Amino acid sequence: MQIIQATTLKQRLDNGETIHLIDVRQPEEHAEFNIGGLLLPLGNIMAMQTEEIEDWKEEEVICYCRSGARSMQAAMMLESMGFKNVHNLAGGMMGWQATFG
Repeated sequence: MQIIQATTLKQRLDNGETIHLIDVRQPEEHAEFNIGGLLLPLGNIMAMQTEEIEDWKEEEVICYCRSGARSMQAAMMLESMGFKNVHNLAGGMMGWQATFG
């Protein structure tokens, strides 16, 4: 698992790159604020309920949560399930909002 900084991710998104983002928070957290990631709560990943992202195993995947802790767990779990290029967003949405408002 690699770490990606919010500034790097935002620059890539602003450049129009297609990036597979996974929001591992709960639905109510996702509804409050998100950066366009697919909602796939950590509990689903831990239960190996990842059918909707199986096609991403060979592609870059970036996980995020509120602070970076849950997404780190999710990233490690995805790697154990065969995902090859998994990143964790440093600082999660708290870091994103602190950087970009």
